[in-house]
Amino acid sequence: MTAMSVLPVAVSAAPRVDDPANSTASSVVTREMMKRPVPEQFKRRLVRLSTNEAPGTIIVDTNNKFLYLVEGNNKAIRYGIGVGREGFGWSGIVKIGRKEEWPSWRPPAEMRSREARRGHMLPEVQKGGPDNPLGARAMYLYKGNQDTIFRIHGTNQPWSIGLNLSSGCIRMNNKDVEDLYQHTAVGAKVIVVGPGNKQGDISFDDRGVDILRTIFGG
Repeated sequence: MTAMSVLPVAVSAAPRVDDPANSTASSVVTREMMKRPVPEQFKRRLVRLSTNEAPGTIIVDTNNKFLYLVEGNNKAIRYGIGVGREGFGWSGIVKIGRKEEWPSWRPPAEMRSREARRGHMLPEVQKGGPDNPLGARAMYLYKGNQDTIFRIHGTNQPWSIGLNLSSGCIRMNNKDVEDLYQHTAVGAKVIVVGPGNKQGDISFDDRGVDILRTIFGG
């Protein structure tokens, strides 16, 4: 586990799940949420970061909804992110196994079956483009040679940044994920600090990008 501290510490708290205006406890998306601007604290910026991790390492703080790209000399680029809803959070040390521009989305079989039971029929593959839920770029997270099914990716729903809405993937604004993509190499170390700042083995359950409630209105 990396030792990490960020300065300054005067950062606004991420939206609370018990705040009715930002509630994601049930993953129900309202029209008001879809009008929500990205809060100022989740906009990209250069910050001071004390860590012993090498430049190029990515550190994901799921509690506070931040992703850090370590630059060295006690500096990092900080991005706002959206993360997994309750029950879909995870932690661990992985790596970027591959990268893709305007990626296709392949809903996992478990997700297709689950949504079929709800009357939502998903395609096996949705080609990349502005309407694709993976957004402009995707970085696929691997544990060794195994695809974890989790990704760092863009989104066609920028209002979701700072919220807990995914099935474990890490979503970013398209401009931010494009910036991260061009500064990140395949093989880069990714440290995900999960709920409660605990770290453990990641789950290999069949999970993907859960955007169905936003597509179908809850």
